[in-house]
Amino acid sequence: MADQIVLVLPEDISARARLIAETTSQPVEQVLIDYLKTLSAPLPELPADEQAELDALRHLSDDALWTIAREQMSDDSQARAHELMDRNSLGTITDQEQTELEKLVERGDRLMLRKAEAAAILRDRGYPFTQKDFKPLDE
Repeated sequence: MADQIVLVLPEDISARARLIAETTSQPVEQVLIDYLKTLSAPLPELPADEQAELDALRHLSDDALWTIAREQMSDDSQARAHELMDRNSLGTITDQEQTELEKLVERGDRLMLRKAEAAAILRDRGYPFTQKDFKPLDE
């Protein structure tokens, strides 16, 4: 059974949907349903501690946010993660190394999440930037 939703569309969107429907010989409703199906699934909720950490970033100064946005894993950690990934791909990784790899990946994921959130806050605060702006200052 389908839910019914009444949706008022802006004229430009309605006109585009009608044009696509005419061009593809489909009902407008089907064009809109097909488009809605292409939307990505909502992101999973973060654990409370990670969400609290990201929420706290909004209270930091711009300088602190730039520092976070430029943060990198240490060269040693990156090298070790690559070594363990290679061993994993070859099937020669031990259980202890697998646990170490999982921790390194989790740490890297959390770092990337913090960096992305810091960049989003900086963008919201009006800072224009490019990818090179996020390289460490010593590079």
